[in-house]
Amino acid sequence: MAVIKRALISVSDKQGILELASALAKLNVEILSTGGTAKLLRDNKIAVTEVGDYTGFPEMLDGRVKTLHPKVHGGLLGRRDLPEHVAAMQAQNIPNIDLLVVNLYPFEATVAKPNCTLEDAIENIDIGGPAMVRSAAKNWKDVAVLTDAAQYADFLTELQANNGAVSANIKFKLSVAAFNRISNYDGAISDYLSSFNDDGTRNPYPAQVNSRFVKLQDLRYGENPHQSAAFYRDLCPVPGSLVTAQQLQGKELSYNNIADADAAWECVKSFNTTACVIIKHANPCGVALGKDALEAYSKAFQTDPTSAFGGIIAFNVTVDKAAAEAVSKQFVEVLIAPEYTKDALALFAAKANMRVLKIDLPKGGNTPWEQGRNSHDSKRIGSGLLIQTADNHEISQADLKIVTKKQPTPQQMADLLFAWNVAKYVKSNAIVFCGNGMTLGVGAGQMSRVDSTKIAAIKAQNAGLSLKNSVVASDAFFPFRDGIDVLAEAGAVCVIHPGGSMRDDEVIAAADELGLAMVLTGIRHFRH
Repeated sequence: MAVIKRALISVSDKQGILELASALAKLNVEILSTGGTAKLLRDNKIAVTEVGDYTGFPEMLDGRVKTLHPKVHGGLLGRRDLPEHVAAMQAQNIPNIDLLVVNLYPFEATVAKPNCTLEDAIENIDIGGPAMVRSAAKNWKDVAVLTDAAQYADFLTELQANNGAVSANIKFKLSVAAFNRISNYDGAISDYLSSFNDDGTRNPYPAQVNSRFVKLQDLRYGENPHQSAAFYRDLCPVPGSLVTAQQLQGKELSYNNIADADAAWECVKSFNTTACVIIKHANPCGVALGKDALEAYSKAFQTDPTSAFGGIIAFNVTVDKAAAEAVSKQFVEVLIAPEYTKDALALFAAKANMRVLKIDLPKGGNTPWEQGRNSHDSKRIGSGLLIQTADNHEISQADLKIVTKKQPTPQQMADLLFAWNVAKYVKSNAIVFCGNGMTLGVGAGQMSRVDSTKIAAIKAQNAGLSLKNSVVASDAFFPFRDGIDVLAEAGAVCVIHPGGSMRDDEVIAAADELGLAMVLTGIRHFRH
C-alpha cells in the first residue's frame, strides 16, 4: 500500500476538517487547499499551500475557476503503475495527489429554502468539486477520496493503523461513495432545473425525475419465492417511518412483512390516542382505541381473530407486560411499537422468530415530513411511473355535512370519524363497520361496494360481533341505494361517505326512509 504524501482539501462544509487536516499534518502529508478552507487551516497553524500558488494560475471568475487545471487533474488521474503516465507527469512537473477531500456547494440545502431564486440555485452548482471527485474516484487504486465528514474518523483510523497508507478495499468503497454522491448531486440539480416551465414558474412535477434510494438489505425473495427482492430507503427518510425501525429480535423481514408492516405503522400512527392496528395482506383486519395498549389490542383482535393469525400488529404507545402477555398467545409475524418495557421484551424473547420492531413516533410539525408522512406516493407501471401527492388529508367534525333528518349522537360522531380514518387505510372498495372505538367488520378490495358491505357483515358475524347500532364508513360515494339497504339491514344506524354521486338525492332519501343518519365528507379516499 502506497503512503499518502499529498492531499488536496476543498470543502464547503468545514465540519471536522481541522481535526482531519491536523492529523494529516502529523503524518507529514503535504496539504493543498483553496480559498476559505486554506484560510481556516492557516488561521489554525496548519501548513497549507494555496491551489493558485501550486498551479501558478490564479483563482478567477468569482471562484468559478480555481481547481480546473491540469496540475490538479493530472495529479489525481495519473496512474502510478503506467510508465507513460509517470513520464508525462514528470515532463509537465505534475506531482501526485494521493488524497482528495471535497464536499460540494450546498445545492440541495439552497433550493430547499422557500425564498431560493434561480440565480441562487445556479451559483450553488459546483463545477470544480464534482470534476475533482470524479477524477479521484476513477483513479481509486492510487487516490483516496473523502466526500462526507462522516467518513473522516474511520479513514484516519485506517491511515494511522497502516503508517499513512490506505488499503485498496477502503479506497474502492470511498470511490463508490464518491460516485454515489455525484449522482445524487447531479440528480438534485436535474430535478430542480427540470421543474421550471417556459414562463419561469415551477411545476411540482419536474420534466425528469431522478429517483435516488439507498439499499438497506437484500431479501430472501419477493412477494413469491421465485421473485428476487431488496429493501431500499430514501436518501433522507421521513422521521418515524418504517425504514428508521430498529429490529430488536426475530428473523429477517421478508418482502411481504415489510409491505404489511408499513401499512400497519402508517395506520396506527395516524391516531392521536392509544391505538392498535392488526394488518393482514395490506388491509386492516382489526383497529381499535383503548385506555391502554392491552385494551386497544383486545378490541382490535376481536374484529377478526381468524385473519389476525400470522398478522402484523402495531401500537402507537409503549407495549407493557399486560399487552405483551396477550399478544404472545397468538402467532404474530411482526410487532411494531415506539417502545417496550423490559418485562414485555423478556416475554417476547421466548418467541425467537417473532420480529419485534421499535420505531420512534414523529414529533409533529407543520409539514408532512415533520409529521412523519411522505409528501408524494408513486406506483410502478409498465415502463412508467405514476406520481401523486400523498393522501395526507385529514378531516374534523367541523368539515362534515349532515344531510339526513336523523342526527348522529356525540358518540356516533366520534365513531364515524374513527371509522373514516380506518377506511383511509383499507383497499378500495372499502366498507368499515365500527362501534365504541373499534372496528366490527371490514370489507376490502371488492369490485362492488355492495359486496364489500356484505363481506364486512359476514366478518362481524364470524367473529360473533353484533352490528346493531353500528356506524359505517365508505371510502367513496354510494352510486345506488342498494349499498345503503345492505348496511341498514346489517344493523348500522349511521354512515359516513364522500358524497358526490349523481344519485346522492336518491341515496340520502333511502337513508331517511331507513332512519339512518348520513354524514358527507366531500373527500374520497381510494386506495389501490
